[in-house]
Amino acid sequence: MDLIIAIIKFVAGSAIEILPIVVFLYVLQWLVIGEPEPNKKKIAVGFVLVVLGYGLFLVGLEQTLFPLGRLMAAQLTDPDFLRDALDQGAAGLSWQDYYWVLLFALAVGFSTTLAEPALIAVSMKANAVSGGTIGIWGLRVAVAIGVGVGVSLGCFRIITGIPLYYFIAGGYVLVIVQTTLAPKLIVPLAYDSGGVTTSTVTVPLVTALGLGLAEAVPGRSPLLDGFGLVAFASLFPIISVLAYGQLAVLKERVSTSDSDDSDQQQEDNHAL
Repeated sequence: MDLIIAIIKFVAGSAIEILPIVVFLYVLQWLVIGEPEPNKKKIAVGFVLVVLGYGLFLVGLEQTLFPLGRLMAAQLTDPDFLRDALDQGAAGLSWQDYYWVLLFALAVGFSTTLAEPALIAVSMKANAVSGGTIGIWGLRVAVAIGVGVGVSLGCFRIITGIPLYYFIAGGYVLVIVQTTLAPKLIVPLAYDSGGVTTSTVTVPLVTALGLGLAEAVPGRSPLLDGFGLVAFASLFPIISVLAYGQLAVLKERVSTSDSDDSDQQQEDNHAL
């Protein structure tokens, strides 16, 4: 019964949130374009589906993803689970004792990014526009590695209590340096990759993980330390995709150099 009430509540709330957008579009259609809205029935059905989908998605976040993230963080930071915790106690733990949390964050960031619909769409379009130069799986794996490393590093920051701006500022300095060295073809795509990863699948679970970890680690505040993982998940894919482009160029240069050396050797043998 509580679940039914929650569904009705979230669906009604999503309808109220989406209604101003629909009203604006209809007013724009009548006053600016000056023509009646085509396909009214399809638009009405689409509006109903969007409201239901959005409401059910919010219910899923509250019922599954947020509790799951908090539960995993609490279990992985349980002193009985951590190495030597029974002898040291929670206060005597160092960041190395939380290695399972860091591995879990790496796996969560990588796997959820591979499942992001927005990233799949962008990868397919990038592959089509580049004529196959940018591989679909190559781009997806590069972005997923960046998110995994970023989320894991963000969890390390929460555990150690190091200020957030150290990591973010240092990361963007690295991005600026990479931008000057990476091929121009990959730069805009790399910057967009940071945005498409922070979408429907990654953000809820990563946010819940950060809040749960900040609540479980002694001396950490959920408000001050629990947030910030999404920033890591947005920044580090830029770094990984730029590195992906730089490695592709380096591989091409090495292949070209080996081919030239082989041709020159054949010419020398022919001359002899």
